[in-house]
Amino acid sequence: MARSVFVDTSAWYALINRRDALHSRTRTLLETLTRERARLVTTDYVIDESCTLTKLRAGAEAASRLLQLLDETAMVGWEWIGADRFARAKALFVSQRDQGYSFTDCTSFVVMREGRIEEALTSDHHFTVAGFRPLLRSG
Repeated sequence: MARSVFVDTSAWYALINRRDALHSRTRTLLETLTRERARLVTTDYVIDESCTLTKLRAGAEAASRLLQLLDETAMVGWEWIGADRFARAKALFVSQRDQGYSFTDCTSFVVMREGRIEEALTSDHHFTVAGFRPLLRSG
């Protein structure tokens, strides 16, 4: 069974923005994961967050490039949150409110636990707090 890795907002943004401090590391890791034929997983919520962040920080053209890249990349599986996952994320968000997780983080954690995904291409420390292994480090 192929290795599964969750791809979070910080990775999508770093990949599309060459000026981001994690751009080179993200690109290298994605190339390695592609060679290893890893299954890359993301969600509609992460894509929404990634496009919004990219548009705010790097402009509409960069956000459009990100969407185009995602549309053209067969290695990325999109998971849709839907009503059941939303309800589980909502319960996690409320029960773990002291952790500082965003709602999108909670939807990601639900999908990762459901798919037994342990690794995330992210620099977000909340993934570590939630018990996952982030593959990007900002330092």
